[in-house]
Amino acid sequence: MPTLVCLIIILPSLPSGQNIRKLFNDGLIIKKPVKIHSRARVRERDAAKRLGRHSGFGRRRGTRNARMPEKGLWVRRIRVLRRLLKKYRAQKKIDKHLYRELYNKVKGNVYKNKRVLMESIIKLKLERARTKALEAEANAHRKKNKILREKRAKKQAQASEK
Repeated sequence: MPTLVCLIIILPSLPSGQNIRKLFNDGLIIKKPVKIHSRARVRERDAAKRLGRHSGFGRRRGTRNARMPEKGLWVRRIRVLRRLLKKYRAQKKIDKHLYRELYNKVKGNVYKNKRVLMESIIKLKLERARTKALEAEANAHRKKNKILREKRAKKQAQASEK
């Protein structure tokens, strides 16, 4: 096969489309294969980054707040907690008074995450149930004592009449 120098000697002017096709068919011009640009190294690096590599202080450009805004984290958290409260209120797991109390606490940054809020709800419900039970028990005790006092008063009244 002739070299490129030979090609220039053969063609005094620029080749037209037909000339190029003829030269290609004759084998004087060949189409070079497409250069391969492998992404294997990029995929490997991305896999490492997912594991938390290549993110030390030397790689960082921008403050912590610029890289992961605190406001975005706050909005995400507050939405999760408020959604949970609404769901619990709809399911009648909490009443409107407890809902309002917890809503304000959530707004005041009392609860770190959903799990902590759920634990707190369980704890508050148990506490309220316990106080309710104790109150009911105390009322029953008062009622019983009142009845006994009335009986005693009747007996004393009957004894004083005789």
